[in-house]
Parts: sequence; structure tokens; C-alpha cells
Amino acid sequence: MTQQLMKWPFQRKGIVGGFGLTMLLMALICFASLKNTDEIKQGANRVQQTYQTLNTLTNFYGAMTAAESARRGYIFLGSNQDLQRYKIAISNMEDELKLLQQQIHSNFIQEQRLLRLNLLVNQRLSLLEQSIELYQRNKTAVSIQNNITDRSVQIREKLLVLIAEIKAEEQNYLQSSLEQSKQSIQLRIFIEILGILLIFLVISGLFILLEQQSKKREKIRYLESSLAQEKKIGDLKIQLFSMISHEFRTPLTVILLSSQLLIETLEDLIEENQLKHLLRIQSSAKIMNHILTDILTLTRAEAGKLDFNPQVINVENFCLNLVEDLQLFGTKIQMIEFLKEGSHFRANLDEKLLYSILSNLLLNAIKYSDNQEKIYLILKCAATSTVFQVIDKGIGIPPAEQQKIYEPFYRCQNVENIAGTGLGLAVVKKCVELHKGEISVDSKLDVGTTFTVRLPHTY
Repeated sequence: MTQQLMKWPFQRKGIVGGFGLTMLLMALICFASLKNTDEIKQGANRVQQTYQTLNTLTNFYGAMTAAESARRGYIFLGSNQDLQRYKIAISNMEDELKLLQQQIHSNFIQEQRLLRLNLLVNQRLSLLEQSIELYQRNKTAVSIQNNITDRSVQIREKLLVLIAEIKAEEQNYLQSSLEQSKQSIQLRIFIEILGILLIFLVISGLFILLEQQSKKREKIRYLESSLAQEKKIGDLKIQLFSMISHEFRTPLTVILLSSQLLIETLEDLIEENQLKHLLRIQSSAKIMNHILTDILTLTRAEAGKLDFNPQVINVENFCLNLVEDLQLFGTKIQMIEFLKEGSHFRANLDEKLLYSILSNLLLNAIKYSDNQEKIYLILKCAATSTVFQVIDKGIGIPPAEQQKIYEPFYRCQNVENIAGTGLGLAVVKKCVELHKGEISVDSKLDVGTTFTVRLPHTY
């Protein structure tokens, strides 16, 4: 008894010291976790900034292409609409260039490249302005226009090389940022594991000093503390994963740009069957991006927040560009035949929504048709409305299910093992309704399907 009384103060000191050490270790783990989480967020911000820079380069190149296209349209057709598009594209180029100067990460080489980019852009803009002024003064000066075009193309090739160098540098910077984030995560895991092991050893020592009942109580407290810590870590992970999933579009854009650069670089250096792997990567990324677009469009439409911005467009050129886009999806473009009827090829339509309508209909036609059968995209233009028809000779739609095909995620029973989401026609229906148009289907099993979309010119 006397010995127990003499030992008790020592045990109490051990218990108090053990608890104190445990709390200190937990505080260190929390501090290390929060610090590493902050480092991860900083790394994610660097990644985000790099993605934004790559997006700005893409937008800049798109604006430059649009300006050249509008300039040619104005010179060949004399359309004031093309001249207006040219001015808008030039303004977009200047805005994207200013944004790029703010976004690009600062180092001497990138700054020199940016200076060269500004110089080449100014030279090309000067040539474009010369071309337009020449056309306005003398519409028959074809040879001079051709000379200006050749010089503009030469500058464009230099711009493409320079943009590729800037993108490569940004991607290297991105890779470095990802490596830093990876190291931070590994350090965080190591600290947590080491801290948990130390806490376990301390608590194990406390268990030896406590009675059985005390051991049970301390075990419960430890488990509660561990659960709270794990919940906190889990919440941080959920926030991080939510942010990453929200940015799916940005890495998809990077994948598309990188694969396109690889294709352009390696096209003459590797065999065709090896090049197909890059094309498959590009096709899969485009399909995933198309699915994300469909989901976002459908969600916004159901929430009543889908924008509707009609403007006058050349529908014939739009259809030709759409067919070209589908070729970039890796689809069997040789199956699609574009036909037109009428002479009035300008209509007041929302270009983005029209793209969703026709691309989904054509992709469905390709998906559910035999490889040897042609698919027809027919454009019928009149003074009051524009009619689009997509005709295939595929598996067809069962009559009993034709009223359900516009429901989200609905798929007919005869699709068997053909992959799909059931979102395409639901998106088409919503986009047609925003145009106050009509859509109808005429289909027979194993014969084919015809979708007809009629969009009025006035609303």
C-alpha cells in the first residue's frame, strides 16, 4: 500500500506528461497539415495561372484566325458584316495580348518572347490594315492583295512557332509546379504518419500506467480525437477535389493543345499507326469536353439560366465549319454529305446553341449508323425560317419510344452495347425551344432516322 502511494505521484506525472506530449504532437500535426495545405493551395494557384495563360494563348490565336478570316471575307465578298467581325477580332486580340502580359510568369526568356510576339503582331496587323485600305481604294488590285496575304502568312508561321515556344515554357513551369505540389503532399503524408505513430507510442505508454478502465476511457478519447482530425483532413481533401473537378475544362484544353502540337510536330517523324494514339487522345478529350458542355447546357437550361444571344450568321459557312469540327472529333467524316437548298444563307440565330443542336444530331447519326452508310446534313433556307435535316440509315428508333427520346439520360432499348449518355437529344430540345423552333423525327427500325429542325428568323 505504501509502495502504491509512493508510485502514484510518478504515475500521475507520467499521465500528465503523456497527455501533454500527445496534445503537442497533435498540435504539430495540425500545424504541419495546415501549412502543407496552404502550400498545396499556392501550387494550385500556380497551376491555375498557367492554365489561364495557356487559355489566353489559345484565345489569342483564335482571335487572330478570326481576324484573318473576316479580312478575307470582307475582301472577297465586300460584306460590312465581315468588316465588323474583323474589328471585333482585332479588339479581342489586343485584349488577349494585354491579358497575356499580366498572366505570363516572369523570366527573361519569356519577356523576350513576349516582345517578339508584340512586334510580329503589330507587323501582321499593319499588313491587315493595308489590305483593307487597299481594297477600299482599289478593289481590283488582286496581285498586291496576294502579296500582302503571302507576307501575312509568313508572319503567321513565325507567330505559331513563337506561341508554341511560349506554351512549352509555360508547360514546363506547370510541370515544375505540379512537382512542387506532389512533394508538398508527400511531406504532409509523411508528417501525419510520423505524428500518428508517435501519438500511438505515447498513448501505448499511457495505457501501461493506467488501470483497465482508464485505458478504455483514454482509448475512446483517442479515437474521437483521431476521427475529428480525419474529418478535418477529409474536408480539406473534399475542397481540393471540388476545385480540381471544377477545372476539368482547363486540363482538357491543355490536353487538346498538347496533343495537337505533338501531332503537328511528329506527323512526319513517326508511323501512321503511332500517330493514331495521339489522335485517339485528342478525340477522347474532345468527346469528354462535349459531354461536359452538354451537361452544363442542360443544367443551365433546366435552371432557366441558359443564355440566348442570336446574331446574323452565314448558315452555310457554319455548317461547313461544323463538318470540319466533327472531323477533329475523330469521327468518320467521309460518311457525312452536306447539301443545301435555297439562296438566303444568312439567319439571326444563336451560334453556340445551333452548334449544340447540329453536333449532337450528327454525332448520334454517326454513332448509330453502319460505317458504310452515308449521313446527310441538309440545309434549307427561306425568307422566314431555316430548316436543318440530319438523315441516316442506322438502327432507327422504336415507335413506342419516340416520345421519350428527349428526356435526359433516356436511351432506347435497341442501342445494345453502343456507348452514350442519353443527354444529346435533351440538349437539342432545349436549344430548339430557346429559338422558339420545332423539332420532329421520322424513324423506322433498321431503315433509318430523319431529324428535322425548323428555326424561325423572327421571334
